Amino acid sequence: MENINIEGTVFGRFPPDLLRKLSTDCLAMQNHKYGLSPEKFQGNADLHNFFEILTTTADEDDKVYVSTMQARNYPVTVSQWNPEKNAFEWASNTIPHSEDAIQVTQNVANFFVSEARKSSNRPPKQTVLDNLIYNYSPTFCGIAGKGYDEVYIFT
Repeated sequence: MENINIEGTVFGRFPPDLLRKLSTDCLAMQNHKYGLSPEKFQGNADLHNFFEILTTTADEDDKVYVSTMQARNYPVTVSQWNPEKNAFEWASNTIPHSEDAIQVTQNVANFFVSEARKSSNRPPKQTVLDNLIYNYSPTFCGIAGKGYDEVYIFT
């Protein structure tokens, strides 16, 4: 989207060069087909009053859909793309793994961690320690779905 103030958004700390590349290069997995068009978004007063569109994307049929939104008055960010997959999913050739793609993943993760740290809600330290994944021995049950969803069972 043009003329959007990205300060305080998921894209606010992205280096300018990476932002430019994000709008021209394939730096995130986008496999969605049933997105909300900007026109339908604008036509829905509840959505339009609550969220601001940050980005749009064209699907494989060149239909433009809203791909990132942020709530106007709440710390809520919505994405219809998969920034997490770049660094962690390797079973599909539709997921980019370039250095820039990994930087997108890292910047998005940094934003969400920064947002979470703004909360004053904290579990007791021992509760956190008791629930760390290192305390468990999950059973790997194979690959599910389209080959990039791994299933682990915790007993």
